[in-house]
Amino acid sequence: MCCSARPPAALSGWHHVTVSLLAALLTLWWHRRLERLRTPILLCDAAGLGLFAVSGTQKALAFGLDPLVAAILGMLSGIGGGMLRDLPVNEIPIVLRADPYAVAALAGAAVVVAGHVLDVPPTVPTIGGAALCFGIRLVSIRRGWSLPTADRLERRLPKPR
Repeated sequence: MCCSARPPAALSGWHHVTVSLLAALLTLWWHRRLERLRTPILLCDAAGLGLFAVSGTQKALAFGLDPLVAAILGMLSGIGGGMLRDLPVNEIPIVLRADPYAVAALAGAAVVVAGHVLDVPPTVPTIGGAALCFGIRLVSIRRGWSLPTADRLERRLPKPR
């Protein structure tokens, strides 16, 4: 194993947690004013999704996990932040809707895993994976892409006689 597991820097001191809590309180208080910042917030969310997906994948690979497991853990690292963002404000997390949020994170993680398997220096697939994830997320927002859901598939299938 190449490195020891330590808590993330954001959890190592009270400063980071305090800033996060203050930001959350300000957001709850001024949520109507912040609604006009929806586009920049979605851009930052897409960037965070890509960065967390690839960094989670890289860490899993660094600990010698199977590439498939590393990709899944990378995806979970990416989508976890979005879930933590949505739950406290009583919204259904994006990943639990028809949005291709997790697909974007998994695509970015897959690029990192492919680079690892092909023995490419990690910087290239990391940047490529983050960019792919970010791009998929942006295009899906812009074009309103969604994944198939059971009710939509049911409407398309012929009814049994």
